Amino acid sequence: MTKLLAAAVAALLMTGCAHAGPAPLRFDLPDAPPEDAVVFEARDGQTTDAVHGSFFVPENRAEPNARALELHYVRFPSTSDNPGAPIVYLAGGPGGSGIETAKGRRFPLFMALREVADVIAFDQRGTGASNDIESCELPGPPRNAPYTHEVVTRAYRDAWAFCAEQWRAQGVDIRGYTTVENAADLDALREHLGAEKISLWGISYGTHLAFAALKQMDDRIDRVVLASAEGPDQTVKLPSRTDAYVDRVQAAIDTQPDAAHAYPDIKGMLRRIIDRLAAQPATVTLAQEDGSEFALTFGAYDVQLLISFAIADPNAWPNALPVFAAADGGNYDPLGGLLLRFLHDDDMIRLGAMSTAMDYASGISAARLAQVREQATTSLLADALNAPMPHLVGAEPVLDLGDAFRADTVTDRPALLLTGALDGRTYPEAQIEATAGFSNLTHVVIQNAGHNLFMVSPEVTDVVLAFMNGESIEITTITVEPPSFAP
Repeated sequence: MTKLLAAAVAALLMTGCAHAGPAPLRFDLPDAPPEDAVVFEARDGQTTDAVHGSFFVPENRAEPNARALELHYVRFPSTSDNPGAPIVYLAGGPGGSGIETAKGRRFPLFMALREVADVIAFDQRGTGASNDIESCELPGPPRNAPYTHEVVTRAYRDAWAFCAEQWRAQGVDIRGYTTVENAADLDALREHLGAEKISLWGISYGTHLAFAALKQMDDRIDRVVLASAEGPDQTVKLPSRTDAYVDRVQAAIDTQPDAAHAYPDIKGMLRRIIDRLAAQPATVTLAQEDGSEFALTFGAYDVQLLISFAIADPNAWPNALPVFAAADGGNYDPLGGLLLRFLHDDDMIRLGAMSTAMDYASGISAARLAQVREQATTSLLADALNAPMPHLVGAEPVLDLGDAFRADTVTDRPALLLTGALDGRTYPEAQIEATAGFSNLTHVVIQNAGHNLFMVSPEVTDVVLAFMNGESIEITTITVEPPSFAP
């Protein structure tokens, strides 16, 4: 019943239909403070004049007494004499900060897009400057015992129960941290900016948010750039597609003779390591930073989680392959060192309210969950790629947005899809499926690029800029050099 209720609320919020139910609640929100001029400094020292602003939204639009959230942004004024619809950057994660992203490697792209319109580095609710919720941490599984699917599932479900109660005790309405609410914030931002329409520019979870926004405010969106797209029912990735991704990495390795000689079958190598550790966990003694030694015991699921965290971009493989080759030969010390550094650096679980709740609320349909569970029994990484989803399914039913939210997005808005052929996080096949309902789609594949594809080539910037300018995109492929995989 709670899932049905959540689905009904989600459907109402998404349709915006005046005849679908009671009139929307009205909220007594504080007035937005005036924008203030700032000198914005990127991490590499570059600076530009910008404007900081904020506005208020209800934490939960279904709750009459919802507390007010102050959402922050940085606006880079357009250099055009006739600017178009403001371009709003949607960070990935979920949990990424748009403002912090603008300070990093993508700063030149933010600056380039000013030729078209004002560019907005937006901190979504619960992120960056728009976050007023304390992160939550508590002890997780001990480091001296191997992880398993059951251990990880139990640990994260216990952590969610603990953290959700802690957040509620702090006055947080966790029901407000869904992509439906996040998309409604974009319409509130549009109104705050005084714009008839906005354009969206997102990556990864930012595209997931864009899909929801297209359902809720399609006529108020001008155009959309989707990079490394994640569709409405793709929060949990299909394990079989990880296997296909590893095959694509192998094909890239095979183009380099020295690498092909050293690593003729990386899938077979990883499978051997995982199978042996499933049968017999390994223990290695490792030196720690304080000079002490630690005996780390790990098994198959530890390695599956480690690989899952590392494969978003192909640049991780050159450093990881020698470690896996050593483990395949029986030397587990380098692999244990990686696990101690990236997976077992301590025994704490840390959850962010926004990042965990957004993924949980987007959830997974019953049909897809059955697929994931079936494929996990035979695929290379089982269900490790998505941890802690689908491990948390059912832990907080009131959050689940239901299948109305997860239905395909259908739109005729001009859209540009950018896909990295070696994306190990949002797989190319899934991105094509996610945009099947887009009747005005331009698709450009960046060969040898991974998940974080924006700055891999100046051609990517040129394509994004041309698309936002309303120009026709003639190319379908951009090719960049792959990393050197040779040891």
